Amino acid sequence: MLRFEGLNAAHIQAILEIENASQGAPWSERAFANELSHPHSIFCVAFQNKELVGYGGIWTVVDEAHVTTITVAPSHRGKGYGMKLMTELLNRAKAAGMTCSTLEVRASNQAAIGLYERLGYHCAAVRRRYYPDNHEDAVIMWLYGLGEWQPPK
Repeated sequence: MLRFEGLNAAHIQAILEIENASQGAPWSERAFANELSHPHSIFCVAFQNKELVGYGGIWTVVDEAHVTTITVAPSHRGKGYGMKLMTELLNRAKAAGMTCSTLEVRASNQAAIGLYERLGYHCAAVRRRYYPDNHEDAVIMWLYGLGEWQPPK
């Protein structure tokens, strides 16, 4: 069973290990540390037993929950943890009064796009050459009606 906690400084080293193993353009230690004091950040980590297995963050902007990052450790993918982590983030954003959510996802990441679609997101546009590591396009996705949103069964 997954357990969620808000981000604290003690989590950052484990996050960096997952981040560097997972991302073509990884966030720096400073970027994660900045989330600790960011006034509009909702950032949580997921634990399976005592192991940090994933993390994700949202910035709240007026009534919008902008997903800034979400990652599950490579050895824990395919277990439904991404769905559970996104559900936790969206529930926290909903509780904070957000009414919609947006994110960017690599155009080639069909697994993530499928996950977001199951959560109720819809493809809205493409940001050409968005990612700095390989200039891949990003698909912009939106979820409206977050105030009434319910996680998929």
